[in-house]
Amino acid sequence: MPWPTSGSRLHEEYHDNSLNDHDLTDGLDLAFDGAEDILRAWRGGVRPDPDLTVSQWADAHRKLSSRASAEPGRYRTARTPYLREIMDALSPSHPAQRVTFMKAAQVGATEAGNNWIGFVIHHAPGPMLAVLPTVEMAKRTSRGRIDPLIEDSPALRERVKPARSRDAGNSMLSKEFPGGILVLTGANSATGLRSMPARYVFLDEVDAYPASADEEGDPVTLAEARTTTFAHRRKVFMVSTPTIRGLSRIEREFEASDQRRYFVPCPHCGTMQWLQFERLRWDKGRPEMAAYHCEGCERPIAEHHKSQMLERGEWRATAAPTDPKAIGFHLSALYSPIGWKSWEQIARDWLAAQGSDEMLRAARNTLLGETWTESGEAPEWQRLADRRVAFAAQIPAGGLFLTAGADVQKDRIEVDVWAWGRGLESWLVDHIVIPGGPDDPACWDQLTALLGQTWTHENGAIMTLAKLAIDTGYESAAVYAWGRKQGIAQVAPVKGVEGFNRATPVSGPTFVDATVNGRKLKRGARLWTVATATFKAETYRYLRIERPSEPDAPNPAGTIHLPDWADSEWLKQLVAEQLVTIRDRRGYARQEWQKMRERNEALDTRIYARAAVWILGADRFDERMWRQLEKQAGVETVAITPTAAPEKPTTPQAGQVTTPRRRGWKISTPKYME
Repeated sequence: MPWPTSGSRLHEEYHDNSLNDHDLTDGLDLAFDGAEDILRAWRGGVRPDPDLTVSQWADAHRKLSSRASAEPGRYRTARTPYLREIMDALSPSHPAQRVTFMKAAQVGATEAGNNWIGFVIHHAPGPMLAVLPTVEMAKRTSRGRIDPLIEDSPALRERVKPARSRDAGNSMLSKEFPGGILVLTGANSATGLRSMPARYVFLDEVDAYPASADEEGDPVTLAEARTTTFAHRRKVFMVSTPTIRGLSRIEREFEASDQRRYFVPCPHCGTMQWLQFERLRWDKGRPEMAAYHCEGCERPIAEHHKSQMLERGEWRATAAPTDPKAIGFHLSALYSPIGWKSWEQIARDWLAAQGSDEMLRAARNTLLGETWTESGEAPEWQRLADRRVAFAAQIPAGGLFLTAGADVQKDRIEVDVWAWGRGLESWLVDHIVIPGGPDDPACWDQLTALLGQTWTHENGAIMTLAKLAIDTGYESAAVYAWGRKQGIAQVAPVKGVEGFNRATPVSGPTFVDATVNGRKLKRGARLWTVATATFKAETYRYLRIERPSEPDAPNPAGTIHLPDWADSEWLKQLVAEQLVTIRDRRGYARQEWQKMRERNEALDTRIYARAAVWILGADRFDERMWRQLEKQAGVETVAITPTAAPEKPTTPQAGQVTTPRRRGWKISTPKYME
């Protein structure tokens, strides 16, 4: 017959001793072997689980092993109070679905993740995927952290059978338990990332993940795709020490979240503040005197106050998230509990890192929990936006000739036209998007028409393109065919190559096969090779040039001028890449440019237009050529007084060449320059 009360009521009455075993078994025949076992199982089944959060579970059930912890024994959240809210956000009752933790080293993040694993096994079973940077690291984590987690916590030990037992479901990378399974894998294994659906996903040290898992895509995206079927019940926990700005996955996730900071009170004035490295101060040469200075009263705070400050701290959101179910936390080593990483040690580590970019990068990542900015980074697009100006004409007075860079895309061709002057000072003159793509003949017709288009100089001169460089990276056959039809005077097909160890920024031309009207022509097209890395570094160096403070002072050589009509999307594309240092497996370092955002057409077209300048020979123009261009543009110049030529000796002199040298290069002069 049905029970008159619900399970929760039974549980309540059971604890109130108003309902005992005799009441529940009255009238039942229990005189058989195993009756007590059945009753015990029945009691456990009708008793509902206590409503615990992850931190409460850890305090009640977690035991730290001497194999995996410097402080073995019962886990105490009070030791690291800032982890409480992070762990509780992983509880099923919390609405967050994506939890991001960007942190410094030695703040207890790994143990917070292990507590979540234990909570899932014991209290909220379901399929769980834990992803480490490599499969080998996943194996080490299983042996060094997960096995001790299970063995030293009785609540977990009774749910996960020992690996040595038959049919245990417990292997190095797979732990079965009632109602679920924990699978560990590496971000370098596409097979492991797509092996099963998962309600819970723990992504540890995501900034150490490879760019692609077995060439099948971003590991984070592949792992998160496992949670699709669990909809609103899923939880994704992403943890990492950050690496390089613009490339850091954890920074990108944190910036998309509500960006929570841990605010702690000043012991002197009570001002709530989140700890920042700039306020950790010490006398020169005396890091042992390091103390934190309150932003409210400016009084120094000794480190012995830290425990009380952490206990009274609270997380506060500092931004509006793009996804309301995504929350993020940031923590530096300044919050590390007493006995772990002291403020004195942080000061010593920071001082020891001075003078070495590699050590400074490590200090910024591991001490501050912040990304490192490479020296090759471009200026911020907002700064460029502030420096835009309205040109007096299509081509300002200093512009003496035009080049263009064309980037071929699937559905369009993007072209930027640049004016160039002395010292390679440059002005963005026009931005053109031709719809249609390489499969559309009308698109090529519009690009052909662009070769005859004119732009007006501030002094009234009419200019056409001296040279257009077009990228052959996409649909190269179509580009070769179009370029061959236009001839070599105005069009230069180019191919970008990476690396800084090039003898020259532009080499060639070399002859390549081309297909025209269905016929393959041997050596039918001329191709120029462009060292894009070199021109990108030059462009970013030019973008950082400061303007002179005096109104009439000449601009430094290389200055880049941007018009007021250049919108934010174009500016972001111009600074879309970053120079980073990469180390191979042997530890050798190399520098390469990597995207910080998907679209970078403005940067590409700038590089091609710059390559066109090189092909024209402008990097080697002499004074005569520059004065000729200024004359054609109507630019007034101050005559240069020639120096008197020395008298030629009547007799040969030892060590002197009397016959003038021949010039080793010729100027390729476009039609409008003739």
